[in-house]
Amino acid sequence: MDSQYNTPPAGNKTLMGVLAYLGPLVIVPYVTAKDDPFVKFHIKQGLVLFVIEVGTWVLGMVMWPLMPLLGIVNLATLVLAVIGIMNVLGGKEAELPLVGKFSKHFSF
Repeated sequence: MDSQYNTPPAGNKTLMGVLAYLGPLVIVPYVTAKDDPFVKFHIKQGLVLFVIEVGTWVLGMVMWPLMPLLGIVNLATLVLAVIGIMNVLGGKEAELPLVGKFSKHFSF
């Protein structure tokens, strides 16, 4: 760890950024690296995707006839997670299409 700035090494940033997009694993970077601005950006976007995933799961349990539509939503969250992971691997802080703007509502 860099003692002057107290930031995790670059490889750890990448790993934590990728974990942020893997559903419930978003808790790992939240607990270990939320003070790093790069990781924090991706944690917030990963949380938005996770909330959407949980919401579609709950909605599917209550309104099972909507399952085909909810399957499309799940596929869309998967595609957005892959885009987010590609952004992490490229070292970018790019907002995800459609849902990235909601990440600003998380404050920590």
